[in-house]
Amino acid sequence: MTSHSTNLLRPGIGWTAFFPAKADPMNLALKSPQPRPGILEIAAYVPGKEHAPGVAKVHKLSSNETPLGASPRAIEAFQQAAFNLERYPDGQAHALKDAIAAVHGLNPANILCGNGSDELLGLLCHTYLSPGDEAIVTEHGFLVYKIQTTAAGGTPVTAKERDQRVDVDAILAAVTERTKIVFIANPANPTGTYIPVDEVRRLHAGLPAGALLVLDAAYAEYVRRNDYEAGIELVSANRNVVMTRTFSKIYGLAGLRIGWMYAPRDVVDAVDRVRGPFNLNTPAIAAGAAAIRDQAFNAAAVDHNLAWLARVSEALTAIGLRVTPSVTNFVLIHFPETGGRSAEEADAFLTSRGFILRAVSAYGFPDALRMTIGSEEANEGVIAALTEFMGRK
Repeated sequence: MTSHSTNLLRPGIGWTAFFPAKADPMNLALKSPQPRPGILEIAAYVPGKEHAPGVAKVHKLSSNETPLGASPRAIEAFQQAAFNLERYPDGQAHALKDAIAAVHGLNPANILCGNGSDELLGLLCHTYLSPGDEAIVTEHGFLVYKIQTTAAGGTPVTAKERDQRVDVDAILAAVTERTKIVFIANPANPTGTYIPVDEVRRLHAGLPAGALLVLDAAYAEYVRRNDYEAGIELVSANRNVVMTRTFSKIYGLAGLRIGWMYAPRDVVDAVDRVRGPFNLNTPAIAAGAAAIRDQAFNAAAVDHNLAWLARVSEALTAIGLRVTPSVTNFVLIHFPETGGRSAEEADAFLTSRGFILRAVSAYGFPDALRMTIGSEEANEGVIAALTEFMGRK
């Protein structure tokens, strides 16, 4: 007796034998499951490249990763967690919440942890946006805001920036009765700029009570400005402000995907209802808790960044490039549009020498590259390579 599975293997028998045209006059593709409207219009997020084919040694400076790596204490905690991999992780990540709360002086009940801050941004959209609702993003803001807004059925509304900085007036002018979320990255990516706390408070004061202000403070640990606040105070005093943070930058745990948000209790409760029950794994919880408690290691990362941020910015400005003033662990480098020294040509030139920077045309900067502050060897190498590039006849 011959089964259908056997027939599939016989030469000469194709799919038409099982799906004859007369039985299905419509194209089968039209009857396949279709994403809901808007999903296929989303431009997929493209991470920074990692490889330089044919180059022996590569310095990856495209993803704003710390050159110091993770804290030894975090690595040890990660390794110890390997002895309990047969068990489900703590669904509430208590050890991580407690560590975050201790370091920042917060109530653990107002903290929710996620698989990177990206997950939390998406959960906020799925929790607070319905079809027809709007979320305001800024002109050069993190692309994930638009992606998650659209994925949730909402409509992203773009507010222009001014001098590569968030423009509070432009955001307030874009607010309508349909505005449910306002996203700002402070400091911003890929510009590295920030707006002072007075401007953030002015923005919040101008928003309706039913609109959620989401402050993405992924690079807050690097900022050393007296007029900057990450958002903790604003969250504590209001019911419609959320601050998100990440362990992917200064803590060197990008590979583990750990993020957290500080929010009013009702926001935490609502988002927690749609969060996956085990969205953080056990090694991530352990390593994250150890990393945030190792403040001496983190201070060393800040010191390294401050010294090299100034050195790189000054050196690149001296060879005729424009560098957007940054308070983060990266710089946005602007290239001439003409004269054979474009950002695209510079990218190819640097890649051929093993230095991978981030093209940022998707963020509205076709004539710029974003460079992570890396190791001494990497930073000096980029300076030397770009000096050669800019000096070419």
